[in-house]
Amino acid sequence: MTHTLGIDIGTFESKGVLVEGQGRITATASRPHKMIVPRAGWAEHRAEEDWWGDLVHLTRALLAQSGLDPSEIKAVATSAIGPCMLPVDADGTPLMNGVLYGVDTRATDQIAALNAQIGVDTILQRCGNALTSQQVGPKILWLKETHPELYARTAKVLTATSYLTWKLTGQYVIDHYTAANFSPLYDVETQDWTADLAPHILPLEKLPRLMWSTEIAGHVTAQAAAETGLAIGTPVTCGTIDAAAEAVSVGVQHPGQMMMMYGSTIFIIQVTATPVRDPRLWYAPWLFPGTHAAMAGLATSGTLTHWFRDQLARDTDFPALVAEAQASPKGAKGLLCLPYFSGERTPIHDPHARGAFFGLNLTHTRADMFRAVVEGIAAGTAHVLETYAEVGASPDRVLAVGGGTKNALWLQATSDFGGVPQKVCEKTIGASFGDAFLAALAIGAVQPADITRWNPNASTVTPESVPAYALQYPLWKRLYAQTRDIMQALP
Repeated sequence: MTHTLGIDIGTFESKGVLVEGQGRITATASRPHKMIVPRAGWAEHRAEEDWWGDLVHLTRALLAQSGLDPSEIKAVATSAIGPCMLPVDADGTPLMNGVLYGVDTRATDQIAALNAQIGVDTILQRCGNALTSQQVGPKILWLKETHPELYARTAKVLTATSYLTWKLTGQYVIDHYTAANFSPLYDVETQDWTADLAPHILPLEKLPRLMWSTEIAGHVTAQAAAETGLAIGTPVTCGTIDAAAEAVSVGVQHPGQMMMMYGSTIFIIQVTATPVRDPRLWYAPWLFPGTHAAMAGLATSGTLTHWFRDQLARDTDFPALVAEAQASPKGAKGLLCLPYFSGERTPIHDPHARGAFFGLNLTHTRADMFRAVVEGIAAGTAHVLETYAEVGASPDRVLAVGGGTKNALWLQATSDFGGVPQKVCEKTIGASFGDAFLAALAIGAVQPADITRWNPNASTVTPESVPAYALQYPLWKRLYAQTRDIMQALP
């Protein structure tokens, strides 16, 4: 029986899954790791330990759990947090920790300099994206300007997924969806690398070869087989970013369909018929030629709930904390929370934004504060949905996925603030399941429409009219607007 393997490397946890040809899950495994924060605004992983180490651990665990012979795994697909920046030397050895996606805001000065040199409008037109902390190009320039000795030794700049693919196959590749986040080094019209806009950032030969996500990048090498337990010669796809694989896992395929990913961050992908160019959102070619995607993401979501639990609720676990918060009234007794604890990505793109609780009084409890955190994240998501509406891309169908879907409070608050129903599929394992489906697609074992058979809808979250939210949401938006100058002035 044909099986495919999906591995996903997340911000705090990696997951793996073995799936047989009809979509039945044969085995699952997970492994936690930490996000390294060397200083405020920085976010890193260890490539060898956290990315490759997790893949090796999970693959061996899945083989042991399932009892499968490695030859029964017909294809492998990976995804990972992205876009990241990892410089490697001529042997493929990492020269530093991997610099994470938009939650890492270290390249603020480089963004400003590139905008001034190239022009904001030119970058948006050529690259489909404004330069923000989500883009890899400014982070490569940061490397060049602040660590010239490492830059001089850099043979390739990889992302987390392309590093995994190299370790498995010996091939340096990247999918177009990920590459579009390398602005100003990727031209969305030609769908190719470009040196026209900023030739001083990096020679193009130091970037991976471009492919589509379901193309076979290579095959498992003898060295990778010895480490992972996989069979030599097993096909490996190019791979993609975790959020894209997550969208695939719940059946996002057609224009108007939107994925709402509840993870360490809220990440949103909507497939569109034509490119959407707006500086508040991100654009990329979708995973298949001829399709497009408009993306958005908050900077801290699940990360913020982890922070709250670790700092203010160490005596309890998440289910108990959620139960406490559900006993607090909607609106948290007038308490507002700005969830900008690591700056903010869409739609405000402000690395200087700060988190805040506003409206505290002596009647507020920990339960009220945690409810305010969840409602602040939901308000931030509603702000993004408003942006989609303003650019004429309101979703026809919203599919929710990710570990946060287990939090009924979070799901309901998001539907209530955003005014959208959300479909929750039968399997919420997420990106690793989407990877397994992409691997099956790559070898022709399934067709795109088969995902609805692999993962049918199970429930719907219906929005409710909440007077407290109708009152507080406009105030929540004003709170940022009226304190932005104070945030900018803080050290």
